[in-house]
Amino acid sequence: MITRVKICGLSRPADVAACAAAGATYVGFVFFEKSPRHVTLDTAHALALDVPAGVAKVALTVNADDAALDALVERVPLDLLQLHGSESPERVADIRARFGLPVMKAVGIAGEGDLAALEDYMYVADQILVDAKPPKNADLPGGNGLAFDWRLIAGRRWPVPWMLAGGLTPDNVAEAVRLTGANQVDVSSGVESAPGVKDADLIKRFCEAV
Repeated sequence: MITRVKICGLSRPADVAACAAAGATYVGFVFFEKSPRHVTLDTAHALALDVPAGVAKVALTVNADDAALDALVERVPLDLLQLHGSESPERVADIRARFGLPVMKAVGIAGEGDLAALEDYMYVADQILVDAKPPKNADLPGGNGLAFDWRLIAGRRWPVPWMLAGGLTPDNVAEAVRLTGANQVDVSSGVESAPGVKDADLIKRFCEAV
């Protein structure tokens, strides 16, 4: 089984080159001003033009309104919208219909009681990102370097493709894939030398570990 890798939070041309060289399937750009990984539309536009054919370009947004999404889709060539806020299933369906792009919805998991929320999005999103729930009062909905108990989803199967996220690193991702059966994984802070600063060696090590 080939496990696909998404590297999220790219901000420099060197990041794009490192991801492509390491064999990532997806690259992500963050459009959330509180994040150290936030990029402007112009920066993302330039970076997206450097992404090789066959690597999917993903935009991470948090509770973005239609005007913000209009501007984003108009300026940046994208393959997938990642919704990482508190968007309802109805909002996910609306965005998917309005913009004509596949949509991936992030759902935060901390305990078994959070698993039911995954079901709410299975039939409105094209993919699900199973992420660690952020701590209370956290500034960021993701990218906090936290993992959840992977045994909560061990052996589970869902009707849409899904991706594992939350606290993944070059040192633990192989175990995470073994425990969960994930065939897609997403990493951001786990391949950084400082918040928002991607490290080419860590990206290479992460993809090799996968």
